[in-house]
Amino acid sequence: MSTRTSALDAVVFGVDVQSGDVRGDAPSYALVVLEGEDVRRDVVSHRKLRRLIDDEKPAIVATDNMYELAADKDQLVHFLGSLPTETMLVQVTGDERPEPLSRVARRHGIPYGKEPMKEAEAAARLAAHNVGYEVSAFTDTTTVKVSRGRSTGSGGWSEDRFTRRIHGSVKKRAREVESELERVNLEYDVEIREAYGGYANAVFTVEARPADIPVSRNRSGDVRVEIERERRDGIEFRPLAKRHDHVVVGIDPGTTTAVSIVSLEGEVLDVFSSRTTDTAAVIEWIVERGRPIIVAADVTPMPETVEKFRRSFDAAGWTPERDLPIDEKQHRTRDHPYDDDHQRDAMAAALYAFDAHEDQFGRIDAKLPAGIDRGEVIARVVAGEESVEAVRRDLEDDDEPEAESTQPEPRELTAEERRIRDLERQVERLQSHVSTLEGRLEDRDDRIDELEGELEASRRKERKEVRRNREVTRYRRKAERLEYERDEARETVEALEEKVDRMKALWKLDHSNFSDVSAKKEGLVPVKVVEKFTKGALREADEQYGIATGDVVYLRDASGAGRSTAELLAGFEPRVVLKDGGLSEIADELLFENEIPVGPAGDVAMQEVDELAVAREDDVEAVIDDWREQAKKRELDRKAAMVDQLISEHRAGNNEV
Repeated sequence: MSTRTSALDAVVFGVDVQSGDVRGDAPSYALVVLEGEDVRRDVVSHRKLRRLIDDEKPAIVATDNMYELAADKDQLVHFLGSLPTETMLVQVTGDERPEPLSRVARRHGIPYGKEPMKEAEAAARLAAHNVGYEVSAFTDTTTVKVSRGRSTGSGGWSEDRFTRRIHGSVKKRAREVESELERVNLEYDVEIREAYGGYANAVFTVEARPADIPVSRNRSGDVRVEIERERRDGIEFRPLAKRHDHVVVGIDPGTTTAVSIVSLEGEVLDVFSSRTTDTAAVIEWIVERGRPIIVAADVTPMPETVEKFRRSFDAAGWTPERDLPIDEKQHRTRDHPYDDDHQRDAMAAALYAFDAHEDQFGRIDAKLPAGIDRGEVIARVVAGEESVEAVRRDLEDDDEPEAESTQPEPRELTAEERRIRDLERQVERLQSHVSTLEGRLEDRDDRIDELEGELEASRRKERKEVRRNREVTRYRRKAERLEYERDEARETVEALEEKVDRMKALWKLDHSNFSDVSAKKEGLVPVKVVEKFTKGALREADEQYGIATGDVVYLRDASGAGRSTAELLAGFEPRVVLKDGGLSEIADELLFENEIPVGPAGDVAMQEVDELAVAREDDVEAVIDDWREQAKKRELDRKAAMVDQLISEHRAGNNEV
């Protein structure tokens, strides 16, 4: 369950000044190298120390005072910038306001002696156990610059070709760097200055340390790659491990065990519940989040399980005067989220325990000067039942005099200075709280990024599904359209097949091998049947089986035709027109003038086959002969009428004279 980083398996250098001073004569250093169980000790010069750091690239260079390695801030920044990318400088005694090394070592159970070699070893072992602060002058942003490795002046070729080659090489290397950054999923911004034939340079701003970037600085021929970390405005201290403050713990035992952690300021830091976690895992979870001062339960007397947890931490116990009612627990935890009733009960126990000791914590704070660990004092007063004064004396008492002990004792602070001290302490606590909240915010940001990634994946999947559905719909519509076109084609084919059948029947009627109508095919003639004597019926018959010159045409209904219809029929030049019903005078006259025989269909014996018919040749010839005789008589009558008209007109003219 631990999330702390550990340097126990890494190479750690512990350093302390052996003789001399970095501000004056060349100093020598006591050097202790920890590598697992191996320990090496040596006395080295400043130059040799730097060379060993460059060669072995330790994870940590630990010291009790960073200014033992640099004379001032500028030299310190230079020293930090010269360290290998995987090496960090750690001040084990604290940040801007370091404590004595002896006190830090005693607090963490590390052997200590005031000889330089023992101090160097104590610093190394403290850093190996994640005690101390990393000293940093640079941010986690790194600049990778890909640029020309030589001037674009004359290079043996023509100047244009030489310049194009260099800029092309820069562009190629820049793309390789970009691919490497994307391969390891590093965030970066890039600024490119294009030039003739490629790039003049490309500057990548990468959100990572140089050690995490799969690109190294180098210069090869036409291209130079430079890597530089972004400088901070000042020096920053970052703790190696999350600080474990003293806390109040509430526990609700049972089938489901619930634990709640509350700070000494009354803030709920974390809550946890599980049906399967054993006692050892619960203890580890608590240790990861703080050092318990008070272990509380929501019922009285304290359950045996909770008592075991209290004894394991050597903490004070707290129980209410009577079992806490559910409504009171709900009211006390109303401002804090929880997942189940067990978490609520554990949280209520911790909060009520804090309420019971809040005044005592305040009184202890009022008696503490600056620089004293507030949590340590409260723990020893509440759990160990010691007095504040005794704890203060013990914490302020060093086992040996420090180098500064020769200086005069500090004067007593004024009221204003004490107020400033208290405010500074309060600011430190608030900053610590802000750091905690920032950590939570980062965790939530990471969770948000994770959920946004899942959302984007879902959106991509949904967009893919939508595109697939669109494709399916498009193909379905296309299939429906093709089916419709197929059905239309089938209908067209059927119509054409019918037309072909009719044409075949006509062909059989028009040729000597026609034998489907009668066994005696000689003396038969095909007849083209027209339903009505209209232009539409004539055209439809012509489209179906064709009306050609010399055909016998049968009009089922010959009435009603006008001049244009008669002219259309006359245009086909039929051999004879057989009719049922009477023709109009106009149609009869026009057909007569075009010498088209017309006769009654009843005089001809016809046999119909579908829309077609056949008739006896003799009957057709008889109708034609009858028409011709009537035509002669009609022509004689017309001429006689004309003669009579001329005589009448002549007589009428004489009478007028």
